[in-house]
Amino acid sequence: MLRKRTAAVHAALHGSLRGTEPIATRTRRRRDGNTHRDLPRRLPLGSLRVFVAVAEHLNFTRAGDALGVTPGAASLQIRALEEYLSQQLFRRNGRVVELTTEGAALLPRIQQALGDLERALADTRGDRSGGPLRVTMLASFLQSWLLPRLPRLRALHPRIDLQVHTSEVSVDLVRADQHAAIRLGAGPWPGVTQEKLLDEWLVPVCTPALYAKYGALKRRDDIGRYPLVHSTSEPWTAWLLEGKAMEDTTSPFTGARIDDSAAVVRLALQGFGLALVRWSLAGDDIAAGRLVVASEKPLSFFRTYWLLHSKHGREHPAFAQFRDWLVAEMAQFPRPPGR
Repeated sequence: MLRKRTAAVHAALHGSLRGTEPIATRTRRRRDGNTHRDLPRRLPLGSLRVFVAVAEHLNFTRAGDALGVTPGAASLQIRALEEYLSQQLFRRNGRVVELTTEGAALLPRIQQALGDLERALADTRGDRSGGPLRVTMLASFLQSWLLPRLPRLRALHPRIDLQVHTSEVSVDLVRADQHAAIRLGAGPWPGVTQEKLLDEWLVPVCTPALYAKYGALKRRDDIGRYPLVHSTSEPWTAWLLEGKAMEDTTSPFTGARIDDSAAVVRLALQGFGLALVRWSLAGDDIAAGRLVVASEKPLSFFRTYWLLHSKHGREHPAFAQFRDWLVAEMAQFPRPPGR
């Protein structure tokens, strides 16, 4: 009996070894090129992601930072992809990186293909069709416009579990795992459905006490009478040049400079000075009499509010209710004087 088992083991080992190709043989096959003929070539998905990142940043260091890899690793991935395609995708001149004609032609197709793949995986996961409704928006919009209205949303739709993420940068709704985004910009945003929500204006505002002391702005130079508050994103230069410049580099006036638009409104509420603010952030305080518009000529802002949501995949069950509520609230929001 023991002999039979030993013989069976030897036979199994002999058979498995006979079916296993020696390393030297596999090496010769690769050297002779047979491996490439016998085996299908794997798609270099990792290299394709690196290609998109480098093409978007045109810089290996920034692309590596975005992907969490070193610049050297990103460069090696690109070289491997170029060898795979037998095409040069980038021209490198020191730190300057440019797409070749072939790379520029390939980029939109790879972006679309990777996006389709990610959407397919997200739909298969199924976790985007339930749970909290995740919406990303500007922090200033959340603080000054949405928060005062959330009790009305809860009263009307108590079952909506809203989860808010704040950001100002462009958003990939699939990668960020967000159902929708509210952004202030000029658009367009590729790959998403975009719905215009609200026009925006810039208005000079201050407390009633400051307005009583310094008076209305009838000419642009009248702002020199006021202590000023400056926003880096809505600078007084825009008022002086009627919206033709958005960088506060030529203003002859001094004052506090803040890179938070909502904080600028709060400083104006404290009587700190005259502030140029977005109407959406100050409209409620103006309607309540806490702030006064110091000019009858609001300045049309070149950015507007948009609601962005994916063109693909299943829609969150609560999204339609949230969108309808948001549009209705926007329609009731007052326009600035003279509009």
